[in-house]
Amino acid sequence: MKTLNLGILAHVDAGKTSLTERLLHDVGVTDQLGRVDAGSTQTDTLALERQRGITIRSAVVSFVLDDVTVNLIDTPGHPDFIAEVERVLGVLDGAVLVVSAVEGVQPQTRVLMRTLRRLRIPTLIFINKVDRAGADPERVFQAVAEKLTPTVVAMGAVAMPGTRGAHCTTYGPTDLAFTDRLLDLLTGQDDVLLADWVADTSSLPYSRLRAALATRTGRALVQPVYAGSAITGAGVDALIAGITELLPTVQGDADAPVSGTVFAIERGPAGEKIALVRLFAGTIRIRDRVRVGAVDAELVTAVRVVAHGADVMASAVEANHIARLWGLKHARIGDPVGVPPERAGTDRHFAPPTLETVVVPTRPADRVALHAALIQLAEQDPLINLRQDDRQHEITVSLYGEVQKEVIQATLADDFGVGVTFRETSTVHVERVCGVGEAVEVIAVAPNPFLATVGLRIAPAPTGAGVTFRLGVELGSMPPAFFTAVEETVRRTLRQGLHGWQVPDCEVTMTHAGYWARQSHSHGTFDKSMSSTAGDFRNLTPLVLMAALARAGTRVHEPVHRFRLEVPGDVLGTLLPALTRLDAVPTDTTGQGASYLVQGEIPAGLVHALERRLPALTRGEGVLETEFDCYRPVRGPAPVRTRWDNNPLDRREYLLAVARRVGGR
Repeated sequence: MKTLNLGILAHVDAGKTSLTERLLHDVGVTDQLGRVDAGSTQTDTLALERQRGITIRSAVVSFVLDDVTVNLIDTPGHPDFIAEVERVLGVLDGAVLVVSAVEGVQPQTRVLMRTLRRLRIPTLIFINKVDRAGADPERVFQAVAEKLTPTVVAMGAVAMPGTRGAHCTTYGPTDLAFTDRLLDLLTGQDDVLLADWVADTSSLPYSRLRAALATRTGRALVQPVYAGSAITGAGVDALIAGITELLPTVQGDADAPVSGTVFAIERGPAGEKIALVRLFAGTIRIRDRVRVGAVDAELVTAVRVVAHGADVMASAVEANHIARLWGLKHARIGDPVGVPPERAGTDRHFAPPTLETVVVPTRPADRVALHAALIQLAEQDPLINLRQDDRQHEITVSLYGEVQKEVIQATLADDFGVGVTFRETSTVHVERVCGVGEAVEVIAVAPNPFLATVGLRIAPAPTGAGVTFRLGVELGSMPPAFFTAVEETVRRTLRQGLHGWQVPDCEVTMTHAGYWARQSHSHGTFDKSMSSTAGDFRNLTPLVLMAALARAGTRVHEPVHRFRLEVPGDVLGTLLPALTRLDAVPTDTTGQGASYLVQGEIPAGLVHALERRLPALTRGEGVLETEFDCYRPVRGPAPVRTRWDNNPLDRREYLLAVARRVGGR
């Protein structure tokens, strides 16, 4: 049977989960329609999701349409949980992007559509809530074409929008205006169709246009637009027909080598790790040993396959299905299973978190329990980026926003029994290397206390290049394990630069290497005091690297967001000075009738302040959209996360302590 792994994506409150419930009800998976406000939905199973009425974790349900098994993935809509959406994108065959007929195109809608188009994921657009007061599907369709993608075609019309009696009609071959629009769109993209039509207008019957529409949609070149109401069911039958007709299905090879991706991690009732895996090829059976990430053979102890609205126990999972696997103790989100698939799920599609906060247990005795609980949460959401400061005895997590902080607090209390508070949220900065710096420590030459020679040169790399490690010495000059120890420690050490911030883009070259071979006393056993070990290189590398980094110098950069702000024309005079006080830099101001569109950039740490002040500045009529753009050098004194100057030890002794701490991890 063919399979379609389908994602439902939207801005928060566009009706995404309600549409999921309607689809499950209309295809016969559920007898009763679940409601978000009643906390009775199939996919929002966490208590916190039901209480808040938002999706926090992606959920998978399955049903059969004709001869196609559809694995439906409901994703969060709130921007604070964009990491959940990111993990799902790598396993999708198609998507439905939900847009509210009342609110229209919203900030998260833009972000999602840009990403879907960039990844070439076939997408249908569903304009929801046509029965709500204020619904204007025609206006929203125009906004979709102008703000999201021009390659759209309306698949039907809505009668009586904005009323409970709103209903939808689907266009067909007798709707000449529709066929003309379809013809214009398709021939504008396909030279063969255009040539055939020019040669003979009768050569493009409606059946051929529909086939061409399915082909172009499957290649993510056209986005058909449907409209309806998830609550009343209006227009949903047409959407279901579009899913089966226009989105591409896959039929993998169950006999091929195993190839899949871990896209989520859960914990079972007993605390056991459960890996959610999309299998692209092959078959995984209970008791099979599979390669997961860097671990050669993990034993699969149980399998549950998503099927018929639930996950059921199974003896195996075959290609193109989604399953929960037990026994993969070392699995991490993004790890390939077996042969790495083309879509390995590790690419970044959205900006990283730009905020962070210190988590403080309400009872000091819970500090160890808090750390263990946060480790489990970080498995489920690696972008939390858990960090522990051994000097300050503090635990820091990265955030996308304040709602995410509330969810972490509630999860720690409900699931782990650990009460916490948070320090004030601060902005995550990075350090960029300014020049080239070198340092070397030679074995048996004071003050080097380790049995290793390490020389490193660090230089800047282009933005986005990441950390590159190169060898400037002969590969055979040392055992491979020693080179591996140096490279791993370099990458780990660069999480904390001279000012305490991560150093993301640089090139590190190993310029010197040396060791003492394994030795022992006459007729004696191995003597570590006269033989180099990997631990010597792990301990020495941070010391050398930080010395090289100090000679190269770093500059602290802050995250900056692009903003689009639509405001009434009469408030522009008071708005612009307020933006300046918030360190925002308007780059373009355009009149739009009685309103203005102001675009520019603003430090990420001040976005929340702008959101708070905007209603008062614009009489509640301002519409703000922000999106991470880049990092720029900070203006004024550089913020410091680690206070080197306040350390009672001299600089070298402190770096030596850091070397021992990092190397011992």
